[in-house]
Amino acid sequence: MLAPMIGAIIILLMPRDKYEAIRTVALIASGISLALSLYVTFAYNRAQGGFQFEEQMPWIPDMGIGYHVAVDGFSAPQLLLTGIVMFGAVLISWTKDDRPREYFAFLLLLVGGVFGAFMSLDVFLFLIFYEMVLFPVYVLVAGWGSGRKEYASMKLTIYLFVGSLVAIIGLLAIYFASGQSFDFYKIQSGIAALPAAERIATTRLWFLPVFVGFGVLASLWPLHNWSPDGYASAPTAVSMLHGGVLKATGAYAALRFGVQLMPEAAKYWLPVVVFLCLMNVIYAGVIAFRQNDLKYIVGFASVSHLGLVLLGIASMNELGLNGAGLELFAGGVMTGLMFGLVGIVYERSHERSINVLNGMARVMPLAAVAWIIGALAAMGMPGLSGFPAEIQILSGLWQAASTPNLMFGGTSWWYAWMAIGAILTVIITAAWTLRVGYKVYFTEPTTPEFQKLPGLNMKERIAIVMFCAVLIVVGLFPNSIMSVIQTGVQAIMKAINAG
Repeated sequence: MLAPMIGAIIILLMPRDKYEAIRTVALIASGISLALSLYVTFAYNRAQGGFQFEEQMPWIPDMGIGYHVAVDGFSAPQLLLTGIVMFGAVLISWTKDDRPREYFAFLLLLVGGVFGAFMSLDVFLFLIFYEMVLFPVYVLVAGWGSGRKEYASMKLTIYLFVGSLVAIIGLLAIYFASGQSFDFYKIQSGIAALPAAERIATTRLWFLPVFVGFGVLASLWPLHNWSPDGYASAPTAVSMLHGGVLKATGAYAALRFGVQLMPEAAKYWLPVVVFLCLMNVIYAGVIAFRQNDLKYIVGFASVSHLGLVLLGIASMNELGLNGAGLELFAGGVMTGLMFGLVGIVYERSHERSINVLNGMARVMPLAAVAWIIGALAAMGMPGLSGFPAEIQILSGLWQAASTPNLMFGGTSWWYAWMAIGAILTVIITAAWTLRVGYKVYFTEPTTPEFQKLPGLNMKERIAIVMFCAVLIVVGLFPNSIMSVIQTGVQAIMKAINAG
């Protein structure tokens, strides 16, 4: 958390014209965060489980507010995801020469907020980091974006601000009902100590505002409309971080402060949640196939994949939650890779239409290979990271069909149909990835200007190879990440079973 924030301060104190030095500081700061996130993920004690690397001190004790940070098995891989995507984003943005001092400073500030959000165990502290992300995103899109950047940045900010405001109201209601402490542990125990009737009434009333409020950042249907416009107008690094990391923050918050704090209410509202998530998967996937703009295609596709994550969370069983945690990580890396490839092509050709682009494999063969790897991972090909994530989510949905339903009574039999519907995402993803790959990279060159474009530089090659290596290694050895995620999911399942 501190490395990118300190890096941002150092960059802002540097002379404006020291382009190379500014980029170097940004790379060092993001490299330190990546190295520390690797350490946290693989030094995490899987046998012990629970929250580790904990730091706690009082801040505003009269209001029950403190500085309380830690990571568990579910949040540790998300820190690693953030470090990977940020490091790759800085490498791919190396040639950025439009006010690089301010650009990289805001980028590092954004990532510092994301790290803080994933680590916070004090709800007030979490909300500070969560809101801290909105300001850099607005400035980066409005200041360095393209196309309708003012419209996109304003739309993005309004949607996310209103969503977070709704979630904050829900959390404040839970804060007052549970004993007026913002500490996660104390809220959890305070809710459990309420009389049964009061607990059920309170949590059922405020679960949807919290889940849906944070779900806006995760592009929960039908509140996803801001997302593709934001992607299309954002600079490459912001698109990578937004699609790969920020959406994961929304899904993580919906799980941690919605499902884990209010499990009984989550079970009650499951029919609504599952329907919204399934719409994410199918609707956004179909729209992605119908688009011709590269950024809109990947943007809608990321909305569809976040729907899979939310479906895994909505299954509320260990299998589905394991898949959701792995899909958050693997899907974030895949989305970061694809937005990086789109940005590389656009910054050279100044073109994003797949009806115009052609023959790019001859100019940048490594990018073509990386697109194929990302496409296969997105459609859940065995041997790549998407497969173990998606198979667990779909299996978790099928398993949930036999669980009791609190809203309508009986069993949640429709989960089986939801799982069958979610399988359509494999077909839809195959359709849009193969369509884009063929048109952009593997058609015969018809535009001579495109064949004169410069190839990938060394820093872009390093970033692309890093992303592809993660997708392959996690696909071949999923337990390298799953063994960490499972410990976090087991603690979540204890809360769900107790509720």
